[in-house]
Amino acid sequence: MAGFQGGPAVPFTETAADRDRGAAVVAPRRCAQTWLTAVRRVTKDVVENRSLILRVFLPFVAGYYLAYLFRTINAVIAAPLATELGLGAGDLGLLTSVYFLTFAAAQIPIGVLLDRYGPRRIQSALLVVAALGAALFAASGDFLLLLAGRALIGLGVAAALTAGLKALVLWFPRDRVPLLNGLMVMLGALGAVTATLPAELALTWIGWRELFGVFAAVTAGCAVMIYLVVPEAAPVASGAASVGLRKVYADPRFWCLAPLSATSIGTAWALQGLWAAQWLSDVEGLDRAGVVQHLLVMAVATSLGALLLGVMTDRLRRRGIGPETLLSVVTAVFIAVQLALILRLPLPSYFLWAVVAAVGAAIVLSYAILAEYFPREFTGRANGALNLFHIAAAFVVQYATGVVLQHWAPQDGHYPEIAYQTAFALSVVIQIVAWVWFALRRRFFRPSPLPSES
Repeated sequence: MAGFQGGPAVPFTETAADRDRGAAVVAPRRCAQTWLTAVRRVTKDVVENRSLILRVFLPFVAGYYLAYLFRTINAVIAAPLATELGLGAGDLGLLTSVYFLTFAAAQIPIGVLLDRYGPRRIQSALLVVAALGAALFAASGDFLLLLAGRALIGLGVAAALTAGLKALVLWFPRDRVPLLNGLMVMLGALGAVTATLPAELALTWIGWRELFGVFAAVTAGCAVMIYLVVPEAAPVASGAASVGLRKVYADPRFWCLAPLSATSIGTAWALQGLWAAQWLSDVEGLDRAGVVQHLLVMAVATSLGALLLGVMTDRLRRRGIGPETLLSVVTAVFIAVQLALILRLPLPSYFLWAVVAAVGAAIVLSYAILAEYFPREFTGRANGALNLFHIAAAFVVQYATGVVLQHWAPQDGHYPEIAYQTAFALSVVIQIVAWVWFALRRRFFRPSPLPSES
């Protein structure tokens, strides 16, 4: 790959030697790999592939950063929006979750388009749509226009993650992809960090309308950068794309993974994006500063969680432990933490909500699993097909939570504890069912992987 630095961009092609090397490193190592070793390896990869890092990895990280920022900014702007427009919990839930609705609706066509035309064209075009949506949101004077602007933002960043994952598969060796996936999610999750204390300071300085105007300009600049900097990928036949999508949805392993991945990750996104802040205010009784501090800790936990899960996936795979096992453990911990919140166990709220946020980074595990299920040419469709479920679940949880809360009358502007406990408990029940389904299907059904299409 170092040869790329002085010549034209050529997508990575896996050779027999690469496959043999990948199989060899699966055997358990006698000496434990340390974090220092991981850091050295990442540094070595950056040095050897610096042109790819600059021209492929970082541009798509920037796009995903913006997507994360747009998704998690709700928790900070919810109060000013509710005050200015007189919105209730249901209105807030709809306004913020419509992002997920349009995001989800676009996943399947985006997956096909990514495999057909490559991530450069699709990502740059859609980010222009996101910039227009942010501009409309900033200029809107009523609820319907805000809703339309938010919907356009969701559509515009719908390819942010899947385009980046597709680019990594195209341009980097397969055995480096899980770690790079973790690094991409980690750096992109810094958008969630920006959506906490920095966004709160910006709100007090320039207001939410001006802030979204800045977001619009930055997003447009990112679209131009990706179009001009990222190498072009060779297109594939449209017929192969449609066939690949049918194979993804016909594979029973996909239907084993999708329910658990969607219910856990989607719930984590919905909570971090809106309802964590409302819980901390209404149930914990925290003031604005305390809420923002919790959101900052959650954002940092998301970023670090992505890196940790990426490194763990890379290390455990070398010991013969696949990402399916790690995903099962992570979601079990997530369920336990939610139960601790619902039952109001005497545990630090910073810890509990940090775990909730970190689970949102478990997409690193889900996409690593898909990479084992499907060949390289199916990457865009498989990732898009699964991301549809992630975003749809986040939409349902975020909106449904607001609907459940409205069954209780607010007291001094705050919904009662039992309202949140009921809403969260309904979500946990569904996650438990999905976890049991995943565990049973993994135990009794293990079909052979799909062959690669020529």
